[in-house]
Amino acid sequence: MKTDELVALLSTNPEPVDRRLVVRTLLAALGAGSILALGITIVGLGIRPDLMTARALSFVVVKLSFAVGISCLALFYLARLARPGGERRSPSFPVGVPFLVIVILAAISLELAPSSHWDKMIVGDEWLQCLVSIPVIAIVPFAVSIWAIRQAAPTNLPRTGAFAGLVAGGVSAMAYALRCTDDSLPFVAVWYGGTIVLCTLAGAAMGPRLLRW
Repeated sequence: MKTDELVALLSTNPEPVDRRLVVRTLLAALGAGSILALGITIVGLGIRPDLMTARALSFVVVKLSFAVGISCLALFYLARLARPGGERRSPSFPVGVPFLVIVILAAISLELAPSSHWDKMIVGDEWLQCLVSIPVIAIVPFAVSIWAIRQAAPTNLPRTGAFAGLVAGGVSAMAYALRCTDDSLPFVAVWYGGTIVLCTLAGAAMGPRLLRW
């Protein structure tokens, strides 16, 4: 077959590209990852026993707001990065807003509390469980996100992998918030924020290998 014939064949009955396919795929992956992360948390760790009390619910809402804000912002940029050249039109500094907000609130909380309480507010009772659980739970939503991104064509693989890790870390933190009984803003800032950053760094490191065309 000659080149001209091949071009003519390829141009016969062209179909428009579905520009929303990537977004729909990522949303489906995020939904599946959230359900799986929640299931892992419930089966493996259980739900905090005082979940339905007013105090516990208020802190769970704070933790969920932080994690949901990160996941939604990261997903928005991940959808752009999944397309070729998407990194050139995706300034990602707004993703840092939830981190900045929680750090400011944590600083205010420490300022209002006696210094003798600071260690307890920052370290809590379950810092080690948080440090381990959020990255481990994040493995499943990260794997699902990577599968979804591989249906597209990202060109900046470390950055795309980082945002996949950021989404997975946020989803994992959402699920773990239903288990965690450490209720202080400094704890959330240090251990939730820190473990989500670890997930992001891990995603950046694994992105080039997992997303390579």
